[in-house]
Amino acid sequence: MPFLNEMLAETERKNKNAEALKDENTSGQDIESLHLASKARLSSRFQFDIEAVMSAIRSEIIGQEQAVQAVEDMLKVVRADIADPRRPLYTALLLGPTGVGKTELVRSLARSLYGDADSFCRVDMNTLSQEHYAASLTGAPPGYVGAKEGKTILDEEMIEGRNSIPGIVLLDEVEKASKEVLHALLNVFDNGMLTVASGEKTYSFRNSIIFMTSNLAAYEIQNYEENHRKMLLKIIHRYSKEKGKGLESIVKKKLLNTFSPEFVNRIDNITVFNWIGEDAVGRIVELELEKLNRRLIKHSCLLTFDSDVVKFISNAGYDRQFGARSIRRSVRKNLEVFLAEYLLDNHKFTLEDNDPVKYHASIFNGKVFFKRLIDNVK
Repeated sequence: MPFLNEMLAETERKNKNAEALKDENTSGQDIESLHLASKARLSSRFQFDIEAVMSAIRSEIIGQEQAVQAVEDMLKVVRADIADPRRPLYTALLLGPTGVGKTELVRSLARSLYGDADSFCRVDMNTLSQEHYAASLTGAPPGYVGAKEGKTILDEEMIEGRNSIPGIVLLDEVEKASKEVLHALLNVFDNGMLTVASGEKTYSFRNSIIFMTSNLAAYEIQNYEENHRKMLLKIIHRYSKEKGKGLESIVKKKLLNTFSPEFVNRIDNITVFNWIGEDAVGRIVELELEKLNRRLIKHSCLLTFDSDVVKFISNAGYDRQFGARSIRRSVRKNLEVFLAEYLLDNHKFTLEDNDPVKYHASIFNGKVFFKRLIDNVK
């Protein structure tokens, strides 16, 4: 019976992982009911509440209003169902340095539409950097092993979407893919279809929102902004217009040096993400602590914290070059490690505790300390 035991153990492991992800995705509302309650008068094949989706995205994506607004504009067109039915619903390229929220924007959209941040087809394009890896996307050519099956790394269910909600596709770090892979995408962007090399199977992207991410031009944009930072107040308005034109020129030049003109011409929208500013760091720390509290639900406990804790983590973790990822590392190093030690030594939930056990975090001598709250009194 060892095989059966292995299957049971594997099923249990998957269930535990699914439960952990469920806590992370908890929104406090039933996603399906929320979308069905949409106030939009127009009836179309897509049913989701734009206002609810954007409210969730704006609460999670900080300091990127241009990118968020582009998503809202796109959702309006998709919800109204007036896009070209022979192309993908939307094809966007998200540009910017590491850690500014490009991938997180896609995850936030998936969480808002499906209730699960992983409900999208993700292709890490850096794994397709070699010419012979193109078959992973387009399938094995005739005569090769696997050609008849037409199998690829694409997830057909995620691409086509479900329950009157469009599918979401993320092509991460697209600039690292081989030319053969990029050529295969031309048909996808143009007519929304991808037929595998053997001709045995066709994937439809006509019900999909396609996002690509890239770090192209990130440091050129940084240098441009730093060179134009010291401008007189009296010419700020003119400077804003010139800055927009200048950035557009830099981005266009970099894109055409990397991708073919026909590839760039098939992209519906190109959005440049801002560097994470110091004014956004505190809110990002608070978001990370909110996520931590969702993960603490399974232990029936809750963490409250002083504003000094947020400032301490922000000051220790802010690094403009590495963005939000450096802030997450600061949360792990300066809070989560010590919280884990405290819970392992002190946390015990009993049936007498009707409500989650509350702990409070504060700063003492340059470190985060915790204590249990009794009757909500610090």
